[in-house]
Amino acid sequence: MEKGSRIMVTTRLQEVATQIKELTDPYFLRFLDEKESWELLQKKVFQCESCPLELQEAGFEVAKNCKGLPLVIVLNAGIIAQKERQVSVWEDFAKDLSSHGLEEQSMKAVQSSYDYLGDHLKHCLLYIGYFPEDYNIPVSDLLKLWIAEEFVLNIDTENLEKASKDHLNDLVNRSLLMVSKRRSNGDVKYCMVHDLVREFCLSTLKEEEFKQHVVPCNSSQPSYPKDPRLCMYIHDKLVNQLELHGYSLDNIPLVESEEKEYLEFIAHPRFYASRCMDLFSLLVNLRFIRVLHLLDINLESAWEFQSSPASKLEKLTHLKYLAIFVKKFDFKWVSHMSDLQTLRVHSHQRIKTSPDIWKMMKLRHVDISEFSFIWDDSEQEESSHTVLGNLKTFGKCRISVADMNRKFWWRFPNLEELRLSIVNFHDMPNHSLFPTPEIHNQLQSLEISFPIGFSKSIGWFKSVFPLNLKVLSLAGILLTEEIVSSIAALQKLETLKLFFIHFTDNPQWDVTKHEFNALKYLKLEQVDMNQWDSSETSFPELEKLVIKDCEQLEEIPSSFADIETLRLIKMVNCSKSAGDSAQSIKKDVEYTQGYERLQVLIPKNY
Repeated sequence: MEKGSRIMVTTRLQEVATQIKELTDPYFLRFLDEKESWELLQKKVFQCESCPLELQEAGFEVAKNCKGLPLVIVLNAGIIAQKERQVSVWEDFAKDLSSHGLEEQSMKAVQSSYDYLGDHLKHCLLYIGYFPEDYNIPVSDLLKLWIAEEFVLNIDTENLEKASKDHLNDLVNRSLLMVSKRRSNGDVKYCMVHDLVREFCLSTLKEEEFKQHVVPCNSSQPSYPKDPRLCMYIHDKLVNQLELHGYSLDNIPLVESEEKEYLEFIAHPRFYASRCMDLFSLLVNLRFIRVLHLLDINLESAWEFQSSPASKLEKLTHLKYLAIFVKKFDFKWVSHMSDLQTLRVHSHQRIKTSPDIWKMMKLRHVDISEFSFIWDDSEQEESSHTVLGNLKTFGKCRISVADMNRKFWWRFPNLEELRLSIVNFHDMPNHSLFPTPEIHNQLQSLEISFPIGFSKSIGWFKSVFPLNLKVLSLAGILLTEEIVSSIAALQKLETLKLFFIHFTDNPQWDVTKHEFNALKYLKLEQVDMNQWDSSETSFPELEKLVIKDCEQLEEIPSSFADIETLRLIKMVNCSKSAGDSAQSIKKDVEYTQGYERLQVLIPKNY
């Protein structure tokens, strides 16, 4: 049989399946029976617990009245999980379900789930519904967008990111959002919304004329919330009317006369795929735009923007989130944006630091594709005017090792995530990227990549890492015993990724004398070793091992069979002997423990 690709089409419409029938017979999913429905409901409501005896009869009725629809079951499970565990409450809920027909059940379940949400979660869900059908939403972007639009309910601005994650997990736990991919630490990386939920969101927005009242949290006076903001999503019908009336709100039927003085606007990222020809003329004439996400639009082709970029952005004074794709970026364009929290720039030319960056004191996240640090003489001395105290994530910065000293670190005292690309390391013997392990004690994720040829330089890299790191990624280094010891000393490290790694003389990695006590995820890619020695105590908490393009590695240490927490070994483009050793470890685990605890994945395409 020849190798090839397969395409799977899923649809809720029978006529679509009928049209495809000419190519292959469709598979029609059956409804769940009452027993299966009850089992699914219990699993979603009680997780690992068992249902109390007194609730079983009422719970079974709830499951039965979902009429075998899995989505309806999990949505209703999310609702009753929030209710009191009383028989009368569950019986009333079951009776309410029984009064709806099959098609009505689905939308009723979504409506009920929506009704039980707090106002802040309703705003978050409707915002998600604006994304395209089956769109994989990057969660790191979504949370920043929620924060920028002031949807996140939180009384402590220091924990806005944590509060936004709580909002996301709440929607996931209620089955209103689906997780499409997780990170190695278990956090949600991409999410999706079910077609029915998305249809409900769009229908709700349309019924409300794309308007909603948003109540922002007052962090300084939590007991006295601000007045609700009336916001309208920018949508195609509104754009059409604005184009007809010269982008003036005065004669727009969609906007009532009493709303024109205080109505604010939400510029959703997916809106920019619309046919709006004069984007900036539209945006500058609308009030309080907080989000401008233009990574999907190459502004190099927009002559009007390139001729005068500063003038196009100068009126957008309320932006909290800006993401743009330009040929060359200048911080002067955005230095007036005192409320800016997130700045993302994709550029073809390297961007140098500018004194204008220190004016944006509320910056929390900076992501610039080509960014180099070059200090002016006026920036050499410590000053509160050249510190970004709110900055949480920063990358990817191109920087010379000579600049990685105290004058660099004191500028960003509260970093939690940092990505660095070292561009120059010559004539720096015994230099340390971090002066002491105690510096940046809030830093949890660190990614460092080194230039080609770095692995040939021996002895200059004095490895010291911040003590509270949970994620560490190193690329292009010579892995010495000193560096391994420094990594093993990180008692909170859960994820370690090593790319393009070399050794001094003998291509052998010996970790028998080291213990990575908290490590759960280990990825090795293009690590130039043929032998790996490890003891049963080297990785006591490891859960996942991923090895890719390590063609010289002969075998995985047999001691990995003794790691009770190990659940997955994945190998891509490795030697046959290394793959055989992974299978041998799996057999040892099954023989000693009597069940299949360990999964081994070796894609056949490599």
